[in-house]
Amino acid sequence: MEKFDTVKKNLEERGYAVRVFSTGKEAADYLDAAVDGKSVGFGGSATLDALGLYERLGSHNETVWHWKWEDPAAARRAAMTSGVYLTSVNALAETGELVNIDGAGNRAAATLFGHEKVYFVIGRNKLAPTYEEAVRRARNVAAPRRAKQLGKKTPCAVKCDRCYDCKSPERVCRGLVTLWGPMMGMAAEVLLVDEDLGL
Repeated sequence: MEKFDTVKKNLEERGYAVRVFSTGKEAADYLDAAVDGKSVGFGGSATLDALGLYERLGSHNETVWHWKWEDPAAARRAAMTSGVYLTSVNALAETGELVNIDGAGNRAAATLFGHEKVYFVIGRNKLAPTYEEAVRRARNVAAPRRAKQLGKKTPCAVKCDRCYDCKSPERVCRGLVTLWGPMMGMAAEVLLVDEDLGL
């Protein structure tokens, strides 16, 4: 797909394995076949949830996700020690930077250390032309939508228009991580999907 040509090339030059899919179902089928007999941690992701990956991979892998367990704190810790980690991003720059904002830190931390491999499943709606636009999208589009989805009373959730850099105790954007490439000692694969997925 031509729309992904530039970002695919830039991601590969940065050291990522990259696959392009027409649909989320194709990406889910690929992961279902590629990840087998592993311990799999999930980061909070509307994309992964929409694709039903927890249920599919759970049929032949040991899976852990704080969205699905009764004890979210225990699930976050358990996911940090999994062999494989699945997540998405809040934004992807065409220049190849992956941008994530996190509240608890588990999702961002898991992309930095501790796993054999991390998979990033990214819909076309997350693509931004530059790094600066990717950060803008993460802060002013994805984070307010997530805060609203969680029922927070932050200014961004109420208006759902931009980041107000608030000091609210309910603030869900407490850290921002930019990946310029896969971390040393940890394989990373980016799955680009030609559908709008997630926030």
